[in-house]
Amino acid sequence: MLTAGRRRAQATPTPRRAAERALRQTRERAGRGAAGLCVAALALFGQRIPAAAAALYGPRGLRLLLNVATALLVVSLPIAASTASNPTPAREASPALASVSTVADEDGGSTRAATVSRGLVAGSRSVVTVASEDVRPVVRYAVKNGDTLSQIADRFQIPTDDLAYANGIEDEGTTLHVGQTLTVPPGRGALYVVKNGDTVAGVAEKFKVDPSVIMTYNRLYFEPEHFAPDQLIFVPGAEVPAMKRVTISRTYTPAGQLPERTGRLSWPVNGVITQYFWWGHTGVDIAAPYGTTIVSSDDGVVVATGWVAVGGLRVCVEHSGGLQTCYYHTSAVFVSPGQTVKRGQALAAIGMTGVTTGPHVHWEVKLNGVAVNPLAY
Repeated sequence: MLTAGRRRAQATPTPRRAAERALRQTRERAGRGAAGLCVAALALFGQRIPAAAAALYGPRGLRLLLNVATALLVVSLPIAASTASNPTPAREASPALASVSTVADEDGGSTRAATVSRGLVAGSRSVVTVASEDVRPVVRYAVKNGDTLSQIADRFQIPTDDLAYANGIEDEGTTLHVGQTLTVPPGRGALYVVKNGDTVAGVAEKFKVDPSVIMTYNRLYFEPEHFAPDQLIFVPGAEVPAMKRVTISRTYTPAGQLPERTGRLSWPVNGVITQYFWWGHTGVDIAAPYGTTIVSSDDGVVVATGWVAVGGLRVCVEHSGGLQTCYYHTSAVFVSPGQTVKRGQALAAIGMTGVTTGPHVHWEVKLNGVAVNPLAY
C-alpha cells in the first residue's frame, strides 16, 4: 500500500517525453490526412471527373480524354525510367587525412615524421633529384691527339680560363697528354671543391658573385648537404684567375706581292654590332656565340698571331693596297703567320680572351698603319 501512490521512475513526465509524444501524434494525424487525400483524389479522378466528362462530352468525349491521358502516360514512362536509373550523385567523400608516423633515418639517428597512409608515399632520404633543363652536367673529357686547351674549351663553349681553373692549369704552355682526363665545367664559371670551414658567403666573395647564385644553382636551399667538405659545386659567372699567357707573338713580313682585293670587306662573323668605330674605339665589336668561326674579310696573308695585352688572342691579315685587318678576343687561332688565306676562310673562333665582358670579336682595320672604320671599306 505504501508504494501504490508512487510513480515508476521511467513513467515520470519530462519535457523531452512530452515533445516526443506530441511529434508522434502529429505524424499519426499527418498519415491519416494523407490517406484521406489519396481517397479523395481517387474519387475525384476515378469517378467525378469521368462522370462530368461523360455528361459534358458524351461517351466519345470520355473515350478521347482517356486516350489522351494514356498517351501522356506512355510518353512520361521513359523520363521516369531515366530518372530512376540516374539517381542524385552521392556527396563526395572528403579526402582521408594521411596518418603520420615516425621513420628512423638510414643511419639510425633521430626519427622524423613521414606520411604512410593510403596511396601516399612515405618520406625517404634516398631520393633522386631531377635536374632542371638549364643545368648541364659536369663532363669528364679524355684528351685526344692534337687537342689544345683552347680547342677543348671552344668545343664545350666555355672560356679557356674556366677550363684551366677547373683542372688546376696555371700556364697556357702546359702540355696536354693523350688520354689525360679533364673536368669540363657546365658553363661559364668555376668548379670548386668545398673545404673545411668554407661558407657560402665566403665562397661567393672569393669568386665575386652573390651568395644566392651558389645557393640556387646547387639547390642548397633544399639540399644543404651539397655544401659539405669534399663536395664539388659550381659557381656560375665566377671570376677565375687568368692563366699565364704565352707572351711571344709571332709576326711575318710579306716579301712578295699580296693577293688582289676582291671588293669591299665582308663581315668576319654573323652577329650583332655592340659597339661602333669612334675616336675612343679603334674597331667594331660584333657579338656572336662563343666558338663561332671568324673568317677572313678578304684575300691576304697572315702576318701576326698570338697573345697581346687587352686584345687577348688575335690574328692579323695583310691585304693589298696598304690595308690590314685584325681580329681580337679569339678563343683559338686556326692559321699561322706567312699563310695565304682566301676571303671567307676560317681564321679563328669567337672567344673571351683579353679584356672583354662577353663573347665577341673586335674587328679592326688599318690603312697604312692608321685605324679606320671597317664598315667604310
